[in-house]
Amino acid sequence: MNIRDFEYLVALAEHKHFRKAAEACFVSQPTLSGQIRKLEDELGTALLERSSRRVLFTDSGLQMVDQAKRVLSEVKTFRELAVGQSGEMSGPMHIGFIPTVGPYLLPRIVPTLKEEFADLELFLYEAQTHQLVKQLEEGKLDCLILASVAETEAFKEVEIYQEPLSVAVPCEHEWAQYDQIDMSQLNGKTVLALGDGHCLRDQALGFCFAAGAKDDERFKATSLETLRNMVAAGAGITLLPQLSLPHEKVKDGVCYLDAINPTPNRRLVLAYRPGSPLRARFEKLAAAIQSYLNA
Repeated sequence: MNIRDFEYLVALAEHKHFRKAAEACFVSQPTLSGQIRKLEDELGTALLERSSRRVLFTDSGLQMVDQAKRVLSEVKTFRELAVGQSGEMSGPMHIGFIPTVGPYLLPRIVPTLKEEFADLELFLYEAQTHQLVKQLEEGKLDCLILASVAETEAFKEVEIYQEPLSVAVPCEHEWAQYDQIDMSQLNGKTVLALGDGHCLRDQALGFCFAAGAKDDERFKATSLETLRNMVAAGAGITLLPQLSLPHEKVKDGVCYLDAINPTPNRRLVLAYRPGSPLRARFEKLAAAIQSYLNA
């Protein structure tokens, strides 16, 4: 048996489908199936129930999957130790971003990072916070760039940016003539927000509720662009993070106002596992992003 066999086994356990597991491992389905069968022969025990149309693991198979995950985790740590000893910004790095950060931050920083760290191979993944946290815990991602929340407290966090939130209103709104708006003005207002699962939903609504506003329960957006379009259509007002704003105060039917007293904001961080030997790499990456955003 070898490390690759363990990767096939874990992929099959995660995808519960031979073709999808094979695609995830970049091999053909017959190759993956054949290697699993060889592993069973070598171990002398059945890992799967062959009579089922679905992928069902035997008790022995489930135990082997758990052990394979631990082995792969140790192998990853071993490799990271070797890379960490060199201190060089080279090789692959798998980074997760949340949807309210990735589309707006990546186009700005990726060209800079490629220029500054030419030997660093970036693999970028977008998902909601709870999904990214799970992948970081499992070692599938090296680090995350997201808003700091309770779910990330178990990780080491390096702050990269304090991002203010602005009030977005339709151009015909009574506030459109102002450059800034006191948060107390939201008292009694109804605001549009993202749907469940987005950490920005809770962060933005927290400031709105504190000001006396309420959530429009009839609508939950799937993205910031949906929120922006709903505001442009005159469906309501909302809070949007600074990185997602255009340079203009007014654009495409939406007017953006600075929010004050207090200024709502979120803390963007680079998070990584506390015991990761790639700490020096993450610190350099965070410093480069921080420098760009605060320039």
